[in-house]
Amino acid sequence: MKIPKDKVRFNVGGRIFETSSTTLANSGRNSFFGALFNENWTLKQPNNDSSSNCEFFIDRSPDCFSVLLDLLRTGDLSIPPNIPERQLYREASFYGLLDHVRSAKWAQFDGNRLRHSRSVKGQAPGDGTAIRAGPDGGCCVAHGSVVHVFDWTMEEHPPLNLDYQRVNDVGWVDSESIIVSTCEKLGRGDGGMGLFSKSTGELRFKFQVCHENQVKSFAAGALSTSSDYKIFSSCKGRSNEYGIGVWDQVTGKQIDFFYESPGWSLGDADKLQWLNGSNCLMVATSFPRTDNCYISMLDFRDKRMVWSWSDFGAPITVDEKRVRDAIAMEDNNAICVVNEYEDLGFMDLRMNGGSVRWSSRSRMMKGKPSEESCCPRLALHEGQLFSSMDDCISVFCGPDWVLTSGLRRSYGGSICDFSIGGDRLFALHSEENVFDVWETPPPPIS
Repeated sequence: MKIPKDKVRFNVGGRIFETSSTTLANSGRNSFFGALFNENWTLKQPNNDSSSNCEFFIDRSPDCFSVLLDLLRTGDLSIPPNIPERQLYREASFYGLLDHVRSAKWAQFDGNRLRHSRSVKGQAPGDGTAIRAGPDGGCCVAHGSVVHVFDWTMEEHPPLNLDYQRVNDVGWVDSESIIVSTCEKLGRGDGGMGLFSKSTGELRFKFQVCHENQVKSFAAGALSTSSDYKIFSSCKGRSNEYGIGVWDQVTGKQIDFFYESPGWSLGDADKLQWLNGSNCLMVATSFPRTDNCYISMLDFRDKRMVWSWSDFGAPITVDEKRVRDAIAMEDNNAICVVNEYEDLGFMDLRMNGGSVRWSSRSRMMKGKPSEESCCPRLALHEGQLFSSMDDCISVFCGPDWVLTSGLRRSYGGSICDFSIGGDRLFALHSEENVFDVWETPPPPIS
């Protein structure tokens, strides 16, 4: 791409700025400045002016323009104290430079370099249920019957609710759509799931479960999505609607249902995870949701449980307490689990019903957890493993999953849930509805 180096003048709110077309081209084709170029990346002349020095008038804030122009020149973002960040973000949105601002504020995600960015106080009474990171750096937080949605600047959008039923899980379908699962509403056949607009809070459609050609009322639980536009949810109904339902993201229509086998537990699942490589869904039901833990891999192509494990009937010893969470590690052909002592355990997916290999070296916390602590949670992101315990999140790396760092910050008590996405980590605390935002700082200037 050949970019001419013409000098360009801007009159922004009465102040004159001069720059080159090369600097403006750094903004990208879909920005305000990209629109000043033609398809050959030749700068258009304003008002039919054929002179070599162009001048454009923009009726916006000159102070913010100066900051954003410097960002295009250097790639670094320096916000003077006299400019409110909210104002700068608004101006960046006008110029189509929000992605540039985000890239300059924090680097690509690295669990060992995370720094606490801010703590956000929730608005709803009661404990939080779940927090989910959005693909664009924002998040959504479930409190009771309401889901609060925040953009990447932590500005709150209109809240979401599905007939004011208690929310069991929440997830992002894409950067503009959020799926919410709730408890059953007795006497109604419209289901316990809904798809909402992130920006407006509008309910786009509800999901239904059909059994023997009849619409059934049901409670929706854990959620997951796949790359081929499917939504999965654990389901419990009053008839025979126990299992995993599947819906089309685009139409909202039910397209499949995996019924629960006798002696198993799919409808109570508290963790679903779609695995693109194996085209299977991991389903985990852990203590204290049920007295025992059940983990399985479901292949919907031939309605078969291709791998399963349960601690049903196994003696509970001092050294091996109950599994509290599980996550599939597809690249390692393994399932990772965690107990209330933050011991990590591993199971080989190539061996059906094998035992758990526990590793007490994974502990960051010593001794028994406090009575007020929440159940530990697991997450896997870009080759790093994360585990929450009390008010800390441990980070593990390498083939042996060595403990490399820990995150502890907020005044909000134990961590009840956390989520990673949009190059950020969000941790929801059990007290006062506080959630923390963690970011990887930009590399130092060399």
